[in-house]
Amino acid sequence: MIGRLNHVGIAVPSIEAAKATYRDLYDVAASAMTETRELPAQGVRFAFVNVGNSQIELIEPLGAESPIQRFIERNPNGGQHHVCFEVEEIYAARDAMVAKGATVLNEPRIGAHGTPVIFIHPKNSNGVLIELMETPKAAHS
Repeated sequence: MIGRLNHVGIAVPSIEAAKATYRDLYDVAASAMTETRELPAQGVRFAFVNVGNSQIELIEPLGAESPIQRFIERNPNGGQHHVCFEVEEIYAARDAMVAKGATVLNEPRIGAHGTPVIFIHPKNSNGVLIELMETPKAAHS
C-alpha cells in the first residue's frame, strides 16, 4: 500500500541553524535547500533539504501552541519527528488504516507539499510517527 519514502521529518528549534548544519557539516549546497515557509494551519515553519533520492523536512514551531513546540520542549536539540511515505489516494489509505485498527490522528489535510496528508499514531508503527502523503500529481507525469 505505501509507496516510496518521500521524506524524514526532523523537528528543530531553528531551521536556519539546521540548514547551516547540513551545509557546513554534510556539504549540502544551499541550492539544494528550499526557502523556509509557514504552514499556519499546522503551526509550523518548514523547509526541505534535497538529498539523493529523498528529502529531509526541517520543521520548526510556529508559536507556543504548535505541536512541534511540545516536541522541542521534550527534545531541546530537536530530533526525528516522522517518516513520510507516499500513497496513491489519501482517503483510501485512511480507510484502510482504520479498517486495520490503526489510529489515524487527523482527517486528510493539505501538507507542506501541497497534497493531502494523514498521520498514523506511533503505537501502530513500532514507536515511529508515520505520515502518509498523497503522491503529488506532478510526480505522475
